[in-house]
Amino acid sequence: MSINSIYVAGGAAVLLLLGACTKQMKNDLSDSPKEKLAASAAATPDPDGLKLHTFLRDNGPAFETYTVTLQESASFTTKSGRKYTIYRNALVRPDGSPAVGPITFTVKEISDAAGMIFADRPTATNTGAPLESYGEFFVSVKQGSTPLQLRKDSAINVQAPAKPKDQRIPMWGGDSSITVTTSGYNYVNQLITLSTTVSVNKGIDWQPVANPASAYALFNGANGTLNFRLDSLIKWTNCDRLMSLPNPKTTVLAYFSSNYNPATTTSFGGEEPTMLYFKPTGINSIIKFYNTIFTPPAGFEGFLSYQNAIPVGQSGTFLAISSIGGQFYAEQKTVTITAPAPGNNYTTVTFNPVPVSAATLVSLITSMNTK
Repeated sequence: MSINSIYVAGGAAVLLLLGACTKQMKNDLSDSPKEKLAASAAATPDPDGLKLHTFLRDNGPAFETYTVTLQESASFTTKSGRKYTIYRNALVRPDGSPAVGPITFTVKEISDAAGMIFADRPTATNTGAPLESYGEFFVSVKQGSTPLQLRKDSAINVQAPAKPKDQRIPMWGGDSSITVTTSGYNYVNQLITLSTTVSVNKGIDWQPVANPASAYALFNGANGTLNFRLDSLIKWTNCDRLMSLPNPKTTVLAYFSSNYNPATTTSFGGEEPTMLYFKPTGINSIIKFYNTIFTPPAGFEGFLSYQNAIPVGQSGTFLAISSIGGQFYAEQKTVTITAPAPGNNYTTVTFNPVPVSAATLVSLITSMNTK
């Protein structure tokens, strides 16, 4: 029996390819059977996965808070140099009345590969199309303790220093959760349906922004900035360039010869105890391998990409991470994706993560920025 006949992806095998930007705190309408199966199986977090999840979030990008006085307009500039501008009557209170006076903005920005790993916000469209990121953005707004919303057809204008390869960069939004619906009969034999929202284990599901007025960032050559609109709050938005990858594609199977946590198969939503990320060389992008190999023998546990999704000849760096019994394990490996061996329709990469300290793991993640 060939290896290829042993390893079959459970559900829709997805490799997130060279992309970024998404939406948070909303329902992901994905109908992936694997995601729904994993959601129902992960009733309680795996302790090793929860430890790794907490560690990554604690060391990742932080929220920044800015308070401005909104009359005709107001603006603030984040630590990264991005300028946010809001205009009169653009923000409304829950009763629909315009918000004026002191307004507090809470912002999180993800600008590099390390941030994408720490925050589990990899780059890729919902179909795995390749993207190169110019930043991911999350904004919430309050007046005192009252959450505010954007009035219909209003937006926050953002001006970001950048040197894009194109004059016009698409904008992407994405969900980081899905709604799982189950039905059954209660104690008086009545059929009831319950809906539960859970995080997606691919980190986020990026899709093109639907509003034509906010669908692209435009480059201003006079001042070297990308200018775009954020037309929704409490959501992740991503500014990503579509890439062309003309080389033939292959399926990549990533085997862990040791230190793979088997709870990964039933873990979900960024709390997997074993994770694998890939950064293409010289590109501001992170691909997350999140589909697990189905029923592998010992030494062949791991992940696989979309079928025929990875360009042959693509160079890049993998980072394999595991959390087992309170110990972190990691391996960083730089590779060039090879063509399948004769008679095979897949390419393999093997990992053997070794014990690392928390400080070493932070250093390994941070070093992905320069790969």
